[in-house]
Amino acid sequence: MSTTEDNLFLKQLINQVRAQDQFGTWSKFSDEELLTKKYIKTKEDLKNIPVIADIDEMIIGDIKMIYQALALGFESKTGVMCNVIMEMSHEGFGRVAVIADKIVIQNKYFKDAHRFSYRTIEKLLEDGDKMMKSALEIYEQYKPCAKAQD
Repeated sequence: MSTTEDNLFLKQLINQVRAQDQFGTWSKFSDEELLTKKYIKTKEDLKNIPVIADIDEMIIGDIKMIYQALALGFESKTGVMCNVIMEMSHEGFGRVAVIADKIVIQNKYFKDAHRFSYRTIEKLLEDGDKMMKSALEIYEQYKPCAKAQD
């Protein structure tokens, strides 16, 4: 796993998770263990989760933290404030959007969000890096349009 200094998304995600730990439950875990417990599920783990089920509020929060980490990383790189908007039904269908200025820099639909996970930490980091790169590219592409509307 890359260090938090090397990866802005990873740093922000770990900070988000640790900030939500009001009772110190996660403090004894390393960053890698923390991410594994929160976001990594094996194929065997997924077999134990029903295909149709209501989503737990904690899972909704875990998903939102990923996009908040993206937003904070984006803000850190660009100085542009972001908002994360998330709507999720009790059945796990929903959408999350990250907005910078007037530009949607990330947009994701979910179905069966109660089964949301990554197979490895590397896939989580790869996805975070991809989202960050895409968000920066989208913002740069549409920034002139947003400024023209002011």
